[in-house]
Amino acid sequence: MAKPVGTVTRGTTGHNRLRRCDRWITGVHAGLLRGRPLVVDLGYGASHTTTLELFTRLRRVGPGVEVVGIEIDPARVALAKPYEREGLSFALGGFELPVARPPALIRAFNVLRQYGESEAWHYWDVLRGKLAPGGLLVEGTCSETGHRAVWVGITREGPRTLTFSARFDAFERPSDLADRLPKTLIHRNVPGERIHAFLRDFDHAWAISAPYGAHGLRQRWLAAVSALSGSWPIPRHPPYGGLARWRLGELTLPWSAVAPG
Repeated sequence: MAKPVGTVTRGTTGHNRLRRCDRWITGVHAGLLRGRPLVVDLGYGASHTTTLELFTRLRRVGPGVEVVGIEIDPARVALAKPYEREGLSFALGGFELPVARPPALIRAFNVLRQYGESEAWHYWDVLRGKLAPGGLLVEGTCSETGHRAVWVGITREGPRTLTFSARFDAFERPSDLADRLPKTLIHRNVPGERIHAFLRDFDHAWAISAPYGAHGLRQRWLAAVSALSGSWPIPRHPPYGGLARWRLGELTLPWSAVAPG
């Protein structure tokens, strides 16, 4: 076997850390889970926990889903092996993805944080080139508890969506989520860049929606998103938008709206 491509991550993980992303996958991209699709959880960390949780959640929607957890550290793979079962396996590897067929879905969370921006763009290209037709790469990062997360939805053609997701009590203002931006954007959060303008406007919408906080932070979030959608192309209808998604503390917008200039 060739040497895995990539660098060992810190491996930090924990129960329910990626619940927000998994909920988005099953709620927005359930169509990818029909039949017997292959799903790759890339760089799952020091514990098998989040991969097992992904498998359990996806199987509720797509009973034929096969999940492979891939890690570059042999010790982590060895620790995960006893938890294999029908439809769930663990393998040694990296960005080369040592799997038998193109995956319909790749989840890569908290993997690219340690790389430079140019490397992150490169590995986006590498991974999306390995997707099955119609497949999706979900690349993002989250806080230690998973209460704040940001991820990008990427097809074989390139990035398509950017999603912010947070517990309502996990931030003081929406721009607090900036430290969870993907590597391709985190250093672009400066005046003159679209992502900076979006977060500035989101903070403003949050501020003017403060009176709705008397009815709870969820109502304030809904009011802020509604106000923001007057000047930004935020989807108002399923699968990406609408009350059902927004009530979860979630907001998705087209990548083109915030892509680096």
